[in-house]
Amino acid sequence: MANVRSATVVIDPKGMVNGWSEGAQALFGWTPAEAVGQSATELLAVEVPSCDGFGRPGHIVTARTRLGAALDAELIPHPCVDGDSRCLGFLLVAPPVSCQSSSDEEIIRRTVDQAPFTCVIWDLDLLSRWTNIVTAESGHLEQQDELRGHPLDDAPLPRSMIESMTARLREVRRTGEPSRLVTFGQVRDEDHVRPWSISFWPVRDDNGRMCAIAHWGVDISAEYEARRRLMLLNEAGNAIGGTLDVEGTARELVRALVPGFADMAAVDLFSEVLLGEERSPGPFSGKVTLGRAAQRSTEEVATPVPRGSGTQPPPFHAYAPESPVALCLATGKPQVQLLSEPRPVHRYASGPGLAADPAHWPPGLPVIDDSIRQEGLHSRITVPLRARGTLLGVAQFSRRSHPEPFTADDLILAEDLAAKAAVALDNARLYLRERTTALTLQRSLLPRHLAGQAAVQVATRYLPADSRTGVGGDWFDVIPLSGGRVALVVGDVVGHGVRAAAAMGRLRTAVRTLAAVDLPPDELLTHLDDLVIHLYDSEEGAFPDDQTSVGDLGATCLYAVYDPVTRHCGLATAGHPLPVLVTPGSAATPVSGPVGPLLGLGGLPFVAEELELPPGSVLALFSDGLVESRGHDSDDGMTTLCRALEQPADSLEATCDAVLRALLDKGATDDVALLIARTRAFSPDQVATLDVPPDFAMVEQARKWTAQRLAEWDLTPLEFVLELVVSELVTNAIRYGAPPIQLRLIRDRTLICEVSDCSSTAPHLRRARLFDEGGRGLLPVAQLMQGWGTRHTPHGKSIWCEHALQPSP
Repeated sequence: MANVRSATVVIDPKGMVNGWSEGAQALFGWTPAEAVGQSATELLAVEVPSCDGFGRPGHIVTARTRLGAALDAELIPHPCVDGDSRCLGFLLVAPPVSCQSSSDEEIIRRTVDQAPFTCVIWDLDLLSRWTNIVTAESGHLEQQDELRGHPLDDAPLPRSMIESMTARLREVRRTGEPSRLVTFGQVRDEDHVRPWSISFWPVRDDNGRMCAIAHWGVDISAEYEARRRLMLLNEAGNAIGGTLDVEGTARELVRALVPGFADMAAVDLFSEVLLGEERSPGPFSGKVTLGRAAQRSTEEVATPVPRGSGTQPPPFHAYAPESPVALCLATGKPQVQLLSEPRPVHRYASGPGLAADPAHWPPGLPVIDDSIRQEGLHSRITVPLRARGTLLGVAQFSRRSHPEPFTADDLILAEDLAAKAAVALDNARLYLRERTTALTLQRSLLPRHLAGQAAVQVATRYLPADSRTGVGGDWFDVIPLSGGRVALVVGDVVGHGVRAAAAMGRLRTAVRTLAAVDLPPDELLTHLDDLVIHLYDSEEGAFPDDQTSVGDLGATCLYAVYDPVTRHCGLATAGHPLPVLVTPGSAATPVSGPVGPLLGLGGLPFVAEELELPPGSVLALFSDGLVESRGHDSDDGMTTLCRALEQPADSLEATCDAVLRALLDKGATDDVALLIARTRAFSPDQVATLDVPPDFAMVEQARKWTAQRLAEWDLTPLEFVLELVVSELVTNAIRYGAPPIQLRLIRDRTLICEVSDCSSTAPHLRRARLFDEGGRGLLPVAQLMQGWGTRHTPHGKSIWCEHALQPSP
């Protein structure tokens, strides 16, 4: 008991208190500020000895505590005199009383009375018989026995708490069994409720009869807050990371913590993170600029934030070097701002637990900052968002209407959630980077703008099965050919994603290259098949890390060529579905014919089909993902496709939309490419033909005939150029070719000149030496015309060239 202090009180001759020690405060309850200046007799409710009584031995008296409780104490007076033995007052000392000298009943009474939990004894009429000190303090009572003889209804407690406690008291009285209740109530000098765990039990006499009911209540704020934080951590952890969108992940974080954890929350990220780019790991010093990815407050259910579509980027904020955000990024450590010092733990209440003790904050935290008052806040936490050693930005959590400021436990929760969110944000950033790369690849491989041509009117659709990445292996193309013809292509690489898209890009490039040679459809697919086999052989074993080749993936292709002069359409397919044809006034019908093998098998022939199409015919080319989608097989899909193509529509674009609605109402399970073309035919006045006998005298007649046609078409300014070109091409055909020879002029978007013969020998451009007599014929043709080339036909070849009818844009 050496560490137990004595209570000392200094009293002047008039009985007024002049001094009050810590021991007196501990014994009687009053603070020095409350006791000094008060009458000792009125304050302690004991007879204060006069100066004449100095020196009397101490004796046990019953004094009064601050809450009105009776307290037995031994009071020993000591006189205070000056040099002339005049009375200046006296010192009243109450030495500590050893518990060993007290009776067991006294120790038990003092233990329960001074216990750090509420305790009340009720009689069987549910009237209060006794309350301990904590009950009086926490229940806003002026005197400890203020409730004595009163029911619980008279206690200054919330109505809901009174009703629930009264129900439990009655239950214990009725059943004689203990009961437990968790409820909420306020504590003196606090404006918010605390959770309390209250236990009720019957008190029985020696005969086992119930004579009273007792209850005690413990503040479980620390346990309640710990459980609430654990639930919040679990709920937020499940909510964060559900999307691979950077700003969507940021919105998940603020949505999970407002209003349960904070009144306001915001996530600020570096621009590189928002764009899915790489960034340096940090830390960062000086002024920093961050983009507001998400924010949420209790007043605003969710503040609209741009989704970073590129047209409306998120708003950016610049933070000064001394700001909490800049300091957080510079040090990599959290920052906590409070309006005032944290309140110490109440002597009878556990909440919000040890975290409220300043000793449990990290070094240097919190920072007492009055500037947040201007924002209407009383506390704010700023935590860094770091993943894989790289700083991505910061998250800020603020409180203003929440009754309690943030605690050290709240900081731990904020850091845990920030760490989880940072990993999800970095995953979203990496996904965005990969998706951007894949989309860039996809856009570079698919035609962004179809080339201008007059043979067909087209409308296209492309729907990847993986709508999140937008990348697949299907493709389509429209390739202008010589003579006003056009090639229509649809292909399919089995699989999805970047590998399928890369393989698709190879095939599309190969088809365009072979189409430039003007090969017939069956020959083109044969060369394409050889190319796929070559790619497979060159890649086999070259990539040990499971790099899939085109041959492994499998690919199909449909290649069709339409000639608006003859209205013939030749097509061939390599394992790809044949198109659907709708002629004017007729029902939609799938084109019949043999389907060649898949690309890459080799050794099997491809067969071309020839169709004659009336003007205005509609040809629908598609990949199998359109007719073999979820909910129906290919036969049902073809029937639905034909029905959709037969429906009247304002345009081909509307027809495409109708087809997709009819076949993909439940979404695509495979990549889908759709190309719908409506054929056109050149009118007779757009095409002029001249048979040329193999006689050099016919060269002059060919020039005159050309001039007449140009005059009829109001193209006289081109007469000089075309006469020169026709002269060179006809001369070459007579000299090196084989009859019959034919000259043909086509007026389309360009002026096309073709000279055909039955020789398969193709001319080539060469540079003649100074004294050579020949070899210069094709050079002026290449210089004067927009383009030229050779097209092989079943009966020979055609040399063609074209001239623009209007300046190129």
